[in-house]
Amino acid sequence: MAIDFHAEANRRTYAGRQADGSWRDAVRRLVEPRNAVVVDVGCGGGSYTRAWHELGAAMVLGVDSSAQMLDAAREANDGLPGLDFRLGDATATALADGCADVVFARALVHHTPDLAAVVAEAFRLLHAGGTYLVQDRTADDVAQAGSPTHPRGWMFEVHPRLLEVESRRRPDPAALESELTAAGFDGVAAASLWEVRRRYEDREDYLAEIGARTGRSILHELDDAELATLVHELRDRLPEGPLTETDRWTIWRATRPA
Repeated sequence: MAIDFHAEANRRTYAGRQADGSWRDAVRRLVEPRNAVVVDVGCGGGSYTRAWHELGAAMVLGVDSSAQMLDAAREANDGLPGLDFRLGDATATALADGCADVVFARALVHHTPDLAAVVAEAFRLLHAGGTYLVQDRTADDVAQAGSPTHPRGWMFEVHPRLLEVESRRRPDPAALESELTAAGFDGVAAASLWEVRRRYEDREDYLAEIGARTGRSILHELDDAELATLVHELRDRLPEGPLTETDRWTIWRATRPA
C-alpha cells in the first residue's frame, strides 16, 4: 500500500538527512539564496528547509500537511534561528500574500491531485520578481537504468510493477509547464540534475535503509516478503565498500513577473 505520511511509524522517514553539495550547487545556479525568505512547501522532515538556512536564507518557513512529519522536523532542527514549521496544505498554506522571495517544492507535485491549485498558491506567496522552484522526477527520470551509483533503477528491474506505479504518479512536464504559464509565471524552464541522495559507509548500511523503507515512499508498495527479495537482489548486485547513491531529478524554475 502507499505510504501514510500521517502515521506515527513514518514520522522520521524524511527527517535528519543532509542535502548534498550537488543540490546546493544547482540551487545557487538558479536563485540567490542569501538573505532570502523561502517557503518550503511539502517540507516533510525538514532536511531541505535546513539546507536553505545553511545556504544563507534569512528566513525559511517549512509547510506540510502532516503533523507527524512536522514534529520530526522540529526535533531535527531544534534551536536553528530563522526556521519555522507550519501545518498547512500545499493549496492553502495560510501564509501572507507576497511573503516569499522563493517558493520551493521538492517531491511534492507528484503527490497532489490538484496541480493547478498548488501552482496558484505558490504564485500567491511570491512577491513580484520572486522565484518558484519545483523539483520532482519525471517518468523519464525514474526510468534511468540501474547501476552501483543508481541502485533505484535496479529496484524496478526486480519488481517491474514498481516502475508502473512510479511512472503513473509522476508529473507530466508539459502539463506542469502549462499550469505554470496559466498561473501567470514567466520564464518557465527545466533542467536535469543528478543529485547525490546519500553517501553510505558500505553496502550493508545502504541495505539497512532499504529494509526499513526509510525515505522511499515507493517501497511501501511492497509487502515484507517482496522487500526481503529486493534486499537480497541488491546485495548480489552492489559491490562491497562505500556507496554513493544518486538519483536524476528535474528542476523547473519560474518567475512571478515584476
